[in-house]
Amino acid sequence: MTLLDETQLGEFIDARFAEPGDQLFRMERLPLYAVPHQSSDLERWLAGETEPNWTTKQPWLDRLADEHRRGLQSRRVRRFGATLTDDEICACHWGYAYTGKFEDIRVLHEGEHEFPGGLIEQDYWLVDDQHVLPMIYDEEGRFVGAEIAPPERLDEFRRDRDRAWAAAEPFFDWWGRHTELHRPAAT
Repeated sequence: MTLLDETQLGEFIDARFAEPGDQLFRMERLPLYAVPHQSSDLERWLAGETEPNWTTKQPWLDRLADEHRRGLQSRRVRRFGATLTDDEICACHWGYAYTGKFEDIRVLHEGEHEFPGGLIEQDYWLVDDQHVLPMIYDEEGRFVGAEIAPPERLDEFRRDRDRAWAAAEPFFDWWGRHTELHRPAAT
């Protein structure tokens, strides 16, 4: 099995998610993503900062805004365990609260939403409903690589996406009900 590294994964997605109407779906389920571009924001979050590092955040938001303007459609389901980790709460504040302006994000929260039985226990991308990229992380949440799933697994991942999407709640509705997780905004 050949694994795509982060650069190759980005190139694979970019080559297939470029034209108006193209679709991108992401399933996220880990309690911690120990990847370099997120770790520095988590450190800032834990230190009590009230805003992300805009030098690194703004280019990503600009990219998402451009994709959205060009008619590319991005969706995501974020699965949470019963108790959210610091990484997950930080992602809500400094990730989804901003990226949700440009992508449709939904939440499945254990104990709050009914999880469909038999969901795939792996992160993945589904690119333009034709290509599945299961993501591989180590036990500490570090990205190991992504594989290109064989075509015969496509329907399995499509069903998983559709079932999770139907059961999940729009992020902003869920986040608005969970003010106990909110930190004050920067002044």
